[in-house]
Amino acid sequence: MSASQTSDVPTLLVKIFGKDRPGITAGLFDTLAAYSVDVVDIEQVVSRGRLVLCALVTEPTVASQGELRATIHSWAESLKLQAEIISGTGDNRPRGEGRSHVTVLGNPLTAEQTAAIAARIAETGGNIDRIFRLAKYPVTAVEFAVSGCETEPLRTALAVEAHGIGVDVAVVSAGLHRRAQRLVVMDVDSTLIQDEVIELFAAHAGCEDKVAEVTAAAMRGELDFEQSLHARVELLAGLDASVVDKVRAEVRLTPGARTLIRTLKRLGYQVGVVSGGFTQVTDDLKERLGLDFASANTLEIVDGKLTGRVTGEIVDRAGKARLLRRFASEAGVPLAQTVAIGDGANDLDMLNAAGLGVAFNAKPVVRQAAHTAVNVPFLDTVLYLLGITREEVEAADFGEDDLPH
Repeated sequence: MSASQTSDVPTLLVKIFGKDRPGITAGLFDTLAAYSVDVVDIEQVVSRGRLVLCALVTEPTVASQGELRATIHSWAESLKLQAEIISGTGDNRPRGEGRSHVTVLGNPLTAEQTAAIAARIAETGGNIDRIFRLAKYPVTAVEFAVSGCETEPLRTALAVEAHGIGVDVAVVSAGLHRRAQRLVVMDVDSTLIQDEVIELFAAHAGCEDKVAEVTAAAMRGELDFEQSLHARVELLAGLDASVVDKVRAEVRLTPGARTLIRTLKRLGYQVGVVSGGFTQVTDDLKERLGLDFASANTLEIVDGKLTGRVTGEIVDRAGKARLLRRFASEAGVPLAQTVAIGDGANDLDMLNAAGLGVAFNAKPVVRQAAHTAVNVPFLDTVLYLLGITREEVEAADFGEDDLPH
């Protein structure tokens, strides 16, 4: 029977509560089968071993209705369960126009924070149709399916609320495209890795303080990225090329980076990195992590020494966005189905160009401008923003692992 055919048909909502165990669902529908009812909808939730099972079915004949109710109650009592049966008409009410997935990350997630998010959703005209926990560690991640309001105003309202109450919230439009985001591109320094590569090189050259001064000038807006890049790289002139291997060994991946990449690759995503750092490091990361794309600046090396110059196309703020588009074209993925992750102002163009831009432990100006922000130190929490559960990640890890560790 189609949804249109059940719109005005008498129906029964059968609700079962109690301790969960195998066979309850089968037992309920085996009991209902004796009355030749059609199944309109089913919903089942288990929390801390307690079951709530709801079955919406067409009403049986008037003559057998009393018998059905008595039989269901008798069956439930035999299993020490509770049953409630409610008469009504038709199916669930249609969901409102405008549908979004709202993912909330908390460490921990408090009742007060949850109340504030739910209230703000209601204030924007949204209705929460379903709530589902995606993960309980390393953070609590909960997804709300919301209808009745458009995604952009909801995202704006919840971003303000999230900042005020100290949680991370991502709002994405519902639909097939969410499951079809097939390219993830991330920044490297302070995103994929915990370090700033230029500072690692500077430590070997004994010019950390001078590099820091140039970086500070750039942060104050006295130098643009390209000027600051050239100024800092000049300080490395004369450094022996053998330092490249030392820097590669010193690079520390961000917690969760391997899990993020491994899971995305298993799901069929393509993954790339863009960096204002150097190919001498990103090429190594590409090989170690099985990345599909990598692009960065290149330190010039002549006669076994760093010259203090870079060669090739400069990867700056505009360059990162340009590379995102290039990678998407090469991957055959529409830009709307891309995800970009970064932490700095030079990532903003890339974050805004992507279908979903994620500010990862970013500076305030970046957090405010990106689609969503993650402020916990675990890169794999980005998976939850894509609707991937912790259980799915762990289940995949039990399978054959054909990716680098």
